[in-house]
Amino acid sequence: MSELRWDPIKQHWVIIATDRGRRPRDFRVEEAGDNAGVCPFCYGYEDKTPPEIFAIRKSGAPNTPGWQVRVFANKYPALRIEGDLKSRGYGLYDVREGIGAHEVIVETPDHNKSMADLTVDEISNVLKAYRVRLLDLRKDIRFRYMVLFKNHGTRAGATLSHSHSQLIAVPLTPPVAATELKVCRDFYSVRERCIFCDLIEFEIAEGARVVKESPDYLLITPYASCFPFELRLYPKRHSHDFALMTDAELLELAAALKDMLMRVKKVLKDPPYNFILHTVPPHQPRPGKPDYWGSIQWDYHWHIELVPRLTQIAGFEWGTGFYINPTSPEDAAAFLREADI
Repeated sequence: MSELRWDPIKQHWVIIATDRGRRPRDFRVEEAGDNAGVCPFCYGYEDKTPPEIFAIRKSGAPNTPGWQVRVFANKYPALRIEGDLKSRGYGLYDVREGIGAHEVIVETPDHNKSMADLTVDEISNVLKAYRVRLLDLRKDIRFRYMVLFKNHGTRAGATLSHSHSQLIAVPLTPPVAATELKVCRDFYSVRERCIFCDLIEFEIAEGARVVKESPDYLLITPYASCFPFELRLYPKRHSHDFALMTDAELLELAAALKDMLMRVKKVLKDPPYNFILHTVPPHQPRPGKPDYWGSIQWDYHWHIELVPRLTQIAGFEWGTGFYINPTSPEDAAAFLREADI
């Protein structure tokens, strides 16, 4: 069973996931062109994965070929869905049972296609799978937050090259999300405006960091980018919850997401990257905090962050929390804006 452990000095939680069985030799990094042997995410090998939870299919019964997008529990989960929430003290430390959910979303049956290579309709199907699984996991009152992310390439943490995303539900609000949610709530409580809407309006007027503006979406390089060619994709119209998007809206997002991925692939020669979907936590009552999410519909704005893994975090970053970015976001935006896609 995994555990969540609290560090009272650094003020963060760590998941100790011994079920994943990593030994020192497993951390040697070798950038491989492809995984040798059988790929469990390909057609015909559905029995190599846990049973599917959800799928979008052209044909066929569950756990057989014919699917377009397929979702199943991670075979080596960071957190497990079985069990009860338990919290205890351990000296100065806090420990919680590793309760949660860890799912894999296989984005295409084609082993050789990246997400950037998919059609807009195919990406829309992936986004529909995201929506279905977020809405389903929110029904479990043990879960406080869902982290939906994609690791592309070995250096970005992908252990299989077949294109896939992951969804992890956790029993507490992670510090990064908690900080962002608090900033939005505090800004709204004073100004009665969404801080993201103000940011979007400013960036469009400024223009220097805009990579692509469409009628519905804005793609920018953040003003204080931690990493070279870091990107953020925002819906221009205020929207707090990704999971409430309609099919038509998801199709528009799929076009904007494909544009972003194609620019990164073209300019940076298909680099390893991570992207993360930031959206609202489950709207569940919190004991003693009846108004905890009272303004979230107006103060929060869902968005996607993408970080190409071009540099590494070293001693200075680890020791200070500061990041050194050798490429200005203005220069990065110009390169990406001018990409011929």
